[in-house]
Amino acid sequence: MPWKETTTMMQRAEFVERAKEAGANLSALCREYGISRKTGYKWIQRAEEQGAAGLEDQSRRPRHSPGQTPVEVEGKVLEVREEYPEWGGRKIRRVMQNGGCPGVPAASTITAILRRHQRIDPEEASKHQAFTRFEREQPNQLWQMDFKGFFTLQMGGHCHPLTVIDDHSRFLVGLKACPNETSRTVQSQLSAIFEQFGLPEEMLMDNGSPWGLDRENPHTVLTAWLLRLGIAITHGRPYHPQTQGKDERLNRTLLEELISKRAMATLQDSQRCFDQWRLTYNSIRPHEALQLDTPASRYQPSPRPFPAQLPPIAYLPGDVIRNVDSSGKIYFHGHRFHLSHAFGRQPVALRPTQTEGIFDVFFCQFKVAQISLRKDNC
Repeated sequence: MPWKETTTMMQRAEFVERAKEAGANLSALCREYGISRKTGYKWIQRAEEQGAAGLEDQSRRPRHSPGQTPVEVEGKVLEVREEYPEWGGRKIRRVMQNGGCPGVPAASTITAILRRHQRIDPEEASKHQAFTRFEREQPNQLWQMDFKGFFTLQMGGHCHPLTVIDDHSRFLVGLKACPNETSRTVQSQLSAIFEQFGLPEEMLMDNGSPWGLDRENPHTVLTAWLLRLGIAITHGRPYHPQTQGKDERLNRTLLEELISKRAMATLQDSQRCFDQWRLTYNSIRPHEALQLDTPASRYQPSPRPFPAQLPPIAYLPGDVIRNVDSSGKIYFHGHRFHLSHAFGRQPVALRPTQTEGIFDVFFCQFKVAQISLRKDNC
């Protein structure tokens, strides 16, 4: 018969008295009371050493806890979590180490502290899963660019956050509060970013406006301007946002840590919030993909400066040059080919391929199309 909660002390005392009787069968008694032989011996020994008091429930907490986290260190853990409520044990540990805090516990201990103080939502924690990452070898080899979904401002209108991140270092080179998503707005913001950090070798963006119309028309006035600056353009696979995984993850972090937590009145107010958060993201917040280093520790500006004027368009000797008309077309060997409005009133170069009648079309040093003079393709 297992211990009944309301008479636990009485049953333990009764068990001990019966066990002391001459000829008592301890195994049978333990089965009768629904306990193990180990438990039976424990209560007999406690009764002999402490009397009736030994039959009371005792705390399982160790009398001495040499490994217990000091109160002041635990308080610092909660202080960092209060300032950065989205950060987990590993990030908090690195920040405490960087700040010179003595006796920083292991990340698992910090996580346990957060759980004990009910600072972790199990449902939210389950969403943060590690995944395989790929990155360029050096800073500025590739920048990813995207618009985070717009939000409404308290004083009216909308803010469209433009995010530009370096693929290698995860350094956030640009976080801009934009009134819209037009080519002119993006070009203006990119100009300021290029002036501060120089030019990347390549930029990755999705297929939507203002950097692409569709898969068949990947170039816009904005991307033509980037090509003129010597920046290669890459578009993500349609309906595959994971192609821009780093920028997508950044946008989610921006939403979780800032946009969803703070109402913003105007674009100017938004930019002030963005600037403060960007500083934290780049220089304070440890990054999981960087072995908990900060993006700023892995980044350096590009050696390619932003020119005061667009460089002239030059082609190789022997190239066939054609001017794109205002409708985006060129004429070649009696045929009309549509390229893109983005290249309107600018020259392109045609170079023959190894296949007769097939020509590659270049704008500056970048291949932007291919045309065919073969009858089966005309």
